[in-house]
This record gives sequence, structure tokens and C-alpha cells, in this order.
Amino acid sequence: MDPLIWMKKKLSSFLILILISIFCYCIIPFPFAQAVNAIAPNQEVVEVKVHLGTPSGELKFVPNELKFVAGQKYKLLLDNPSPTKHYFTAREFADRIWTQKVDAGNVEVKGAINELELRPGANAQWVFIPMKAGTYHLRCTVAGHTEAGMIGTIIVSD
Repeated sequence: MDPLIWMKKKLSSFLILILISIFCYCIIPFPFAQAVNAIAPNQEVVEVKVHLGTPSGELKFVPNELKFVAGQKYKLLLDNPSPTKHYFTAREFADRIWTQKVDAGNVEVKGAINELELRPGANAQWVFIPMKAGTYHLRCTVAGHTEAGMIGTIIVSD
């Protein structure tokens, strides 16, 4: 192969790679970049405990109002002391946080999480950073539970 043709092909490939890199760098969402920068090894992780239901079977979150600060790292400690399964569902909130991980049993889940199901006696830990201030609705989406009052509020302040 002619060395000049070979060099042109290599240069073209290199330029394409640079353009792709620039494009990817520009489309990374800023909240994600802020979350990654916010996770410093020495940052304090605030633990928040939430019970999904009660041992007597009451359909409620305890507590039913959760308060977070944008940019702070949290470990949400969820448990289900009730005799029935429950969901921790707050889709708008989940869309506006950066999830580091969810630990449930012997499984660690990473990436976007929209909803957690906890069976009777189950525990889970959700490590995340809220990215956007706002007030979000929390509910259990098991049939009849929302209607019975298993709802809550999540407040994220700046």
C-alpha cells in the first residue's frame, strides 16, 4: 500500500476519534458531572431510615416525609417489617438523583433505579445524591396501598 494513502487513512481515523470524543464530552449531562465531583472519599454520608409498613400491617411509610439537600450523599436504609410486600416508588425523585448503588441481600445494583420492591422482612440500602431541588411524591404502588394512604413526600432543598 502506498505510504501516503496509508497515512491519510490513519489521519482520518484519528480525526474521527477526536470528533467522537469531543461530541461525547459535550453531551455528558452537567448534573452527572456534578454528582461525580461531589463524591469525594471524605464526604460524609447521611443515613436516613424508612420503614415500608408496620409490623401490625399498617399501610404507611415511617416517616412519611423525607428531607434531603441537593449535592449531599445519602444512604437510604429501607426495611419492610410488615407481613406484605411494598414498593418505594418516587419516579420524579429517582429521575433527579444520581444513584451510586442499591444493596439488597447479596446483590448490589448500579445505575438508574425507578422503584424498589421490598418483600416482608426485606432490607435494602440505596446510596444516592439528589441533584435537583423540589418536592416529590412517594407512594407504594401495590394495588390498593396508595389509596389506603401509603404515600409520602420527598423534599429536596438547595
